[in-house]
Amino acid sequence: MKNLILAMIFALVSVPGYAQSNQPAPDSATAPATTQTAYRINAGDDIEVYVWGEERLQRQIRVLPDGTFSFPLVGRIEAEGKLPYEIESVVSKGLENQYRGQVPQVTVSVSSPTGMQFSVMGRVNSPGNFSPGRYINLLEALSMAGGPSQFADLDGISIVRKTPQGLTTVRTRLGGLFKRSGAANAVSKRAIPNIQSGDTIIVP
Repeated sequence: MKNLILAMIFALVSVPGYAQSNQPAPDSATAPATTQTAYRINAGDDIEVYVWGEERLQRQIRVLPDGTFSFPLVGRIEAEGKLPYEIESVVSKGLENQYRGQVPQVTVSVSSPTGMQFSVMGRVNSPGNFSPGRYINLLEALSMAGGPSQFADLDGISIVRKTPQGLTTVRTRLGGLFKRSGAANAVSKRAIPNIQSGDTIIVP
């Protein structure tokens, strides 16, 4: 039974275009022509900030639990939820009064996306905390937790999510996806929630 459930999860998450990021795409008018990544920075991520030609302004930084970090000559920067190119803009603007001409190119990259974390508890085969290093959907999260156990209620799954307004609960029904008949149609008709950093998935 476990192997059948896992096989169905792998088949479902491989449907083209389905495992999408839950974050909005950057505005094409403000984003670079080639976006560095769709990954938004989380607290706990390790990032690299380079100001070209300025060794004193090259740093490897861990984003603090409050989602900020400090950079020389710029000060405290709000990083959580931002794309790397958005941090580049903040650093460049902060350095403007240090140069008579154009500010050297600033490059920001995520060296270790360890801040993207979620947990799964309840009736799964391997509950625990996970750091996927990328955005995933609920089916992929269940797969990382070893899949639902034999008596899991797949129509009663809850995702407890932290928001600026406090905790909120997202309820979802996945039972139809694990039936041999109609599973493919269920994928096309049912929205599978995406997981956000800090989510707790409860499988009753």
